[in-house]
Amino acid sequence: MFLIINIVFILLVFRILFNAKVLKRLMEYHWGLLLKFQHILFFLIFFIITFFTENYFLDVPELIWSVLSVTIFNVGIYSLVYVYLVPEFYLSNKYPEFILYALISFLVSSLFRILLEPAVFNMHFNETLSNTKFLYNVYTSQGIVILVASFLGITKDKFLIEQDFKDLGEEKDQLYLDLLKSKMNPHFLLNTLNNIYSKSFQPSENTSESILQLSKLLQYVIYDTGKEKISMAQEFSSIRSLAGLYQLKYNNVLNISFDIQDEETLELIDISPSLCLTLFENALKHSAVGIEAESYIEVHYKILDQELLFEIRNSVSKKKNLVGNMSDSGLGNEAVLNILERNYAWRFTFISEPAENNNYHTVLKIKL
Repeated sequence: MFLIINIVFILLVFRILFNAKVLKRLMEYHWGLLLKFQHILFFLIFFIITFFTENYFLDVPELIWSVLSVTIFNVGIYSLVYVYLVPEFYLSNKYPEFILYALISFLVSSLFRILLEPAVFNMHFNETLSNTKFLYNVYTSQGIVILVASFLGITKDKFLIEQDFKDLGEEKDQLYLDLLKSKMNPHFLLNTLNNIYSKSFQPSENTSESILQLSKLLQYVIYDTGKEKISMAQEFSSIRSLAGLYQLKYNNVLNISFDIQDEETLELIDISPSLCLTLFENALKHSAVGIEAESYIEVHYKILDQELLFEIRNSVSKKKNLVGNMSDSGLGNEAVLNILERNYAWRFTFISEPAENNNYHTVLKIKL
């Protein structure tokens, strides 16, 4: 009965260890330490169980030597199954061979103990403590060793595969987000450079201002988008630089306005790069500013009830073909949502929808 209770205890311990949340925490720290910990824990429990089961047949100090010998012997059997049988046969889908060799290991190790232990150590057998109980203990303990070694060996590779798959998925997501965060409309940048070049033949303040704004924007793209977080002041600086380039392109006639409240918080609040810039860039694309006479963009920012509120209202082009040459607009709402869900899960509200009178309304709220 004591042995059965301990077997149940072992199973419960390993079930707790393989709980998804516990494993996630441990594997995030170091999966190798987790595996070593499981081996050490198992043999510690095995040592204790063997000590109490053989206590009935042996006296100290033979009991100690017997338990040590059995533990060392089973470390070898455990290693044989864990290191060789599982990778060589089970993971190669040779299930019949794996079962056969595991069974042979069980029988040989059990027979080895049955023949040698009574001969080497002075075991006491009587009517109460018959050799049948000894045989039962040997078969049970050897079965547990092989089953646990098989279980951990199979599970180890399963976790390694899942961890590698997870790591690859995270790397893929990170590369995707990095690509999206650093992406700026290449047609716009090339056109801006061409405009600066054409104006350079007749030097003016606009040419110098264009170079300055483009320099700020490129600095943002090259340096700031690679960071985890930047200040709202940096994000608005890039937005103003982008707006300034558009204004210079259309001779400062665009109806683009900024309503920034709580301006003192811009340096204090951090945000993932490109979120607000992307929404502004999308508004530039779809509003047809510089193309249609009544087009406009309004940008609003404030802190309300411990929430960052970034809002854009813009016109919508009446003729879609007028903005067709700007199809490469930036991240897009889907990518913005990916970044929000990754960095602000359960803390954001994002609305992007048409409004009345052929207008468009975008709202981003982030709980601070």
